[in-house]
Amino acid sequence: MRLKTFSGGLHPPDSKEFSAGCPIEDCPLPEELVVPLSQHIGAPAKPVVQVGDRVLRGQVIGESGGFVSVPVHAPTSGEVVAVEPRLHPSGRELPAVVIRVDGEDSAAEPMSALDPATAEPDALKDRIREAGIVGMGGATFPTHVKLSPPPEKPIDTLILNGVECEPFLTADHRLMLEEGEKILDGIAVLQRILGVEKTYLGIEANKPDAIDQMSALCSGRNIEVVPLEVKYPQGAEKQLICAITGREVPSGGLPMDVGVVVQNVGTCAAIADAVLRGLPLVERIATVSGDAVVQPKNLRIRVGMSLAHLVEICGGTRVEPAKIIMGGPMMGMAQLSLDVPATRGTSGLLLFSEEKVVRRPEGPCIRCARCVQACPARLLPTTIAAYTRLDMMDEAEQLGALDCIECGCCSYICPAALPLVQTIRHAKAAIMARRRKG
Repeated sequence: MRLKTFSGGLHPPDSKEFSAGCPIEDCPLPEELVVPLSQHIGAPAKPVVQVGDRVLRGQVIGESGGFVSVPVHAPTSGEVVAVEPRLHPSGRELPAVVIRVDGEDSAAEPMSALDPATAEPDALKDRIREAGIVGMGGATFPTHVKLSPPPEKPIDTLILNGVECEPFLTADHRLMLEEGEKILDGIAVLQRILGVEKTYLGIEANKPDAIDQMSALCSGRNIEVVPLEVKYPQGAEKQLICAITGREVPSGGLPMDVGVVVQNVGTCAAIADAVLRGLPLVERIATVSGDAVVQPKNLRIRVGMSLAHLVEICGGTRVEPAKIIMGGPMMGMAQLSLDVPATRGTSGLLLFSEEKVVRRPEGPCIRCARCVQACPARLLPTTIAAYTRLDMMDEAEQLGALDCIECGCCSYICPAALPLVQTIRHAKAAIMARRRKG
């Protein structure tokens, strides 16, 4: 059978063997949690607790700051010892609630359970918002917003993203193997909200055990498991839609423009917890890996745990890490320190030794067009970057700079080691800033 895929992309070593066979382990609680109030795209949450307050697991500690926003909940019980700016994975100091853990892990009264078969779609969306559910694949877009397309954009297809195409990361893989039923419970909620005709679950062919497991579970449930070619970035939203349905999201458009909603399998599991069990999003599965880590693992972590704590639970480091990445090596964020907290979007933590960090001097573009061939958005990365360096933003915009998905394929494949994706990211920010000024 020919596997479905998209045009462009590339094949970096997946390096999943380090943790793919590691079952999910519960990460022990540390003495302190630093819970950022900005953990999602949109307006950050506003603190509703003060220093000295005792909080319970699942209690709201930050209320949503608008429609494109969600509340933040306490990951465990303890005392609030600070509400102040703390170092954030973005590299800035942003407001956070600091909780001294009491070790009891006492829970607040859960929200009432809802029956997806009878609950109204609006009630289900409200629950998803109240539980603080965001995209767990890394984008952290508030899920209730994604599930609220305007009436003129009807949705007929739901796609579940079980691809996990980033090298090293295996959290979604393990989730499908160990908690597949919970994913299906979340899918049932999404089907009820959207009223879709077709539901697909995309999984890369390098996870045959997950394909077999989910195919067996999905049998008779109007969910088609679609094996996909192993190629990065197969899990990118627009590329996944194209691979599975053949539909192409227009330039500047969204999946809803072609009648599709895409959700990550981790998001589905969180939705199931929120709707069926009344539990807010305070934990997730994350992979800790890389050659500098003593024992790579897939951990169930609480939001607010420091990266240093996660490394400690994995046996520490073999050598001083030369590079720390939150997320995957292609699209993750490099970190200057392990003293930053994990968030709802922390799909992984990678630590690499000096010998694994490739540093090449930047050279001249040799017009080889490898970046053009690899670009999944079918852009001209080197030309857009050239215009950006010359501050010719009109030209960069005309060539589709805003359609760049920042997957990093161009920078990865460039023989001249040009920082193409970083330059295009700068162009996108400049173009958007100019638009805001009018």
